[in-house]
Amino acid sequence: MKSTEPVPALSVDEPRSAEQTVFAVLLALSLSHLLNDTIQSLLPSIYPLLKESYQLSFAQIGLITFVLQFTASLLQPVVGTVTDRHPQPCSLPIGMGITLVGLVLLAFAKNFHALLGAAALIGVGSSIFHPESSRLARLASGGKHGFAQSLFQVGGNLGTSLGPLAAAWIVAPHGQRHVLWFTLLALVGIVLLSRVGGWYKDHLVRARTATPSARVKPAVTLTKGRVAATLALLAALIFSKYFYLACFTNYYTFYLIQRFGVTVPHAQVLLFVFLFAVAAGTIIGGPVGDRFGRLKVIWGSILGVAPFSLVLPHVGLTATVLLSMVIGLILSSAFSAILVYAQELVPGKVGMISGIFFGLAFGMAGIASALLGKLADHTSIPFVFQVCGFLPLIGLLAAFLPDLDKPAKP
Repeated sequence: MKSTEPVPALSVDEPRSAEQTVFAVLLALSLSHLLNDTIQSLLPSIYPLLKESYQLSFAQIGLITFVLQFTASLLQPVVGTVTDRHPQPCSLPIGMGITLVGLVLLAFAKNFHALLGAAALIGVGSSIFHPESSRLARLASGGKHGFAQSLFQVGGNLGTSLGPLAAAWIVAPHGQRHVLWFTLLALVGIVLLSRVGGWYKDHLVRARTATPSARVKPAVTLTKGRVAATLALLAALIFSKYFYLACFTNYYTFYLIQRFGVTVPHAQVLLFVFLFAVAAGTIIGGPVGDRFGRLKVIWGSILGVAPFSLVLPHVGLTATVLLSMVIGLILSSAFSAILVYAQELVPGKVGMISGIFFGLAFGMAGIASALLGKLADHTSIPFVFQVCGFLPLIGLLAAFLPDLDKPAKP
């Protein structure tokens, strides 16, 4: 499928090819995503430390995650809709600056309410970052939308996987104040996003002078009702994916500790193994969707997890680690395909769609964390994993998604 976005032009003093320049932008966005999500994943990764230091219940841990994910999701559709009409290149470094303030508050938090405030600030910074960055990835894609979103998304997933390692090596052994070291990541992100924002500003100038044919949007071949129904189906699939993913990201360490008696550092390393598999699967989903169709990726990546998720609560430690890797690899290929599928479903609203789906993902994860924490308090962490093992079966709904690569029936 050809891109409907104008390919960014090369500056007059740049000797490299346009493809290299576009790829450089994608790499910068992916690295920025890595920095942002490393910081965002740091908070859940130090939950065992915070639980002991502040004598928190699982419900309170779930509430911290709810605040983090709620603020990370609440503003994203708003930011995306506004920037569709009025692009804001300066918003990217500003968002990272808000995240930096949240890190400082987290390092010096003295009570549960301060932890909630830190979580809220980190979430707000993330909500500003994702919609505009996703739009930039599409603009710099050169028509390979799935590849661009996967490369952008894999940076975030790698960052998420680094959070547990950072917690195990830096924060857990030395204490909560060492969260301050991660302000260096935020500062690097501010510098990097300022440079990317400069490229974005130049692109906007070129876009205003582009010929009308370069700005033609693809025709929508589905009725408004069918588009709305399809978006609802995609939301259900996001629910399935992120409820199950939240079970792992927030409670996998507790599951390993309670069921198998592993140490906290060992559990955090095994969480990294799972999250690294998630990152690896992400980079696969986009290119495969570009080549074979997004619908096939969506179908296989969510429903394909079900056999493994149903077996996982009933096996030993080694099999649990292996199954978690398979689950992470398969499940993570879905999001890039879902996002690009939705962008093609509603053309010309890249920021809004990106904001809605990133916001929906974070919102579902936050709600799941709170509900699953409450469930764990009343039952047990192993029981939570048994219940969540059925969630990938919701992937059967993918059978009702229209194939956008085929002409719509009259």
